[in-house]
Amino acid sequence: MTAPALSPRALMSLLFNGSKAVDVVETALTIGLLDALEPGPVSLRELATRFESRPLRLYKFLDCLESLGLVVRHEPSDDINEATYRAVPGLLAAATAAVGPDAIERDRDRYPWQRLHGRLAESLRGDVSMTDDDFAWPPKTDEQTEAFERSMSVGLGPVIETFHRHAPHLWTGRRRFLDVGGGAGTLAARILDDVPDLTADVYNLPAVAPLVEETGRRSGHPNRLGFVAGDFLTEPLPTGYDALAFVRVLHDWPTPVSRQLIESAYRALPAGGMLLICEEFRTPDRLAMQFFWSYFLIGVDSCVSRLRDVDFYTGLLGEIGFEKIQVLPGGWELVVAYKPG
Repeated sequence: MTAPALSPRALMSLLFNGSKAVDVVETALTIGLLDALEPGPVSLRELATRFESRPLRLYKFLDCLESLGLVVRHEPSDDINEATYRAVPGLLAAATAAVGPDAIERDRDRYPWQRLHGRLAESLRGDVSMTDDDFAWPPKTDEQTEAFERSMSVGLGPVIETFHRHAPHLWTGRRRFLDVGGGAGTLAARILDDVPDLTADVYNLPAVAPLVEETGRRSGHPNRLGFVAGDFLTEPLPTGYDALAFVRVLHDWPTPVSRQLIESAYRALPAGGMLLICEEFRTPDRLAMQFFWSYFLIGVDSCVSRLRDVDFYTGLLGEIGFEKIQVLPGGWELVVAYKPG
């Protein structure tokens, strides 16, 4: 059983009261209420006793969660104490990811979005923009590059889960892997955890090298995780690798640039080489979770930030010459393709 879809009017009420809604979810997470609701069903009487709460007040609090579509209530009688509740599947993990102490949304909120707040109409006309000091794309300084790559590492959870799920068969016969634009090397290090015969390099701007070295030391793979400095917008991709990946890279660029990068990967790979693409392919859920960046980047013309359907990539790979193209399931889907040979 799932909560019914909200009407536009109901959604507008929730949006207007968004800060209050976050307060409710944060409180439910902090006091442990979501832990109690996760296995459910659990009665209001049990919850009130466990959390030392006044039943009527807790009933109203749970109404707030229900209005957000986060809990399902069964009320068999007029006695509110007999009402039972359970969380919708995945609520605890979702709340932790969104409002927990290490939440990706907290990391995003440190960007200066306030520059656009209340001035969106002006921004849409081009009268208000993010300055290079606010957010430069591509990053203009070593400090901006390092800060951006650290931030991108925070949101890798769904990607890591997908690569881990498919590791047993994905890397068979592969020896050298290049993660193009691979940030601080967080994903590459996790892949090395799963594939002991693999070595990996991160290809990125020179300023990122210390971050990758730090990741290599922390992960226990200092001799298997390396770094190659370069700029994929102006240089061909390095050769000598039998697997390449674009993870959370291609959606930031216009279609001609995305095509150019995939063509560069085709040229760099040997016959039989494998190309991996993983990012937030466009779905209603991903578009919602991308809301911050869609909002923030209204003021940044140089960054496309365009979530594309997965079919865009599978079609483009086929046009360029890749074969055996498949889409593997996971937290984010993983597109796998091979150079003929």
